[in-house]
Amino acid sequence: MQKQQAFVLGGHSIAPGVRKTINLPVSVLSDHTPATMSVHVVHGRQPGPTMFVSAAIHGDEVIGVEIVRRLLRLPALDRLKGTLMAVPIVNSFGFLNQSRYLPDRRDLNRSFPGSPSGSLAARLAHIFMTEIVSRSDVGIDLHSAAIHRSNLPQIRVSPLNKYVMDLAEAFGAPVILTAKDREGSLRQAAQQAGLDILLFEAGEGLRFDEFATRSGVSGILRVMHKLGMVPSKGVSKSKIQSMLASTSYWRRAPAGGLFRAFKTTGELVQKGELLGAISDPFGEVETEIIAPYDGIIIGRSVLPFTNEGDGLFHIAKVGAEDDVEATVDGLNSELDDDPLFDEDEII
Repeated sequence: MQKQQAFVLGGHSIAPGVRKTINLPVSVLSDHTPATMSVHVVHGRQPGPTMFVSAAIHGDEVIGVEIVRRLLRLPALDRLKGTLMAVPIVNSFGFLNQSRYLPDRRDLNRSFPGSPSGSLAARLAHIFMTEIVSRSDVGIDLHSAAIHRSNLPQIRVSPLNKYVMDLAEAFGAPVILTAKDREGSLRQAAQQAGLDILLFEAGEGLRFDEFATRSGVSGILRVMHKLGMVPSKGVSKSKIQSMLASTSYWRRAPAGGLFRAFKTTGELVQKGELLGAISDPFGEVETEIIAPYDGIIIGRSVLPFTNEGDGLFHIAKVGAEDDVEATVDGLNSELDDDPLFDEDEII
């Protein structure tokens, strides 16, 4: 049997069977306070893949931080094969300011692969690529919707990548959305570097969501099991068949006013169905929001105030044979019954 070697990160050597938090230097704030990116490394006693799990690339997307926190408490990691690098807060600048962006208003997820001599965003992206991505075999990047929007748990993957699709199916989210990589995104940069990434979307910016959190923790554990990193004990098998979608669109507000939603995430809608309405404060003018084609709502606005052109409902086209209601209800039941989430154990 191959012997597990020490894992080296940021100049620190981590022996097999050891867990350690490493603070990677990023910058110095204007008041001379050092800024770092903290990485918790779980280095298994036996060889296996190296995976990273990252969150808060957008500083206001806090659900991923809670998912990572719970993941690191799981007993399954005591029997880990390989190495897990958990980065709960990539963009600490945005996290501290409860902002999606960095102080210079740049979007970190449009700044990869970065540069050691570029903007703050470029430098942070470069550090993540060289210290985390370059040492990994696979990654899971955790996101939520922006503030005032909410997403159904979903996995986004690059099209025509069977290996990533197999991992996405193992994750067990209600929807798998194939989408092209965005310019400057971590997913694009990692793929160009030869690393496969799952992108998990769930919940709302600056808000915790128990359903989304449980879905994320369970899904990561299933992927780790599929990769042979953790044993089957304590890993629940998904009871749902993820729905595959290759097309999605935003139904936008045709007028400004006060928005009332009649449908929510996870609901199946049909072409011509009433989704919501926008009215003026006096109720004299009302504009109906109609679904232009069949699909499942994978995201929506939760803010009553709306301007013309605002995105209200994110709808994905799924196969006619997909049982949407059974999939979402099945996931609800699965998470409620999972012993991993005993209410007495969640702290």
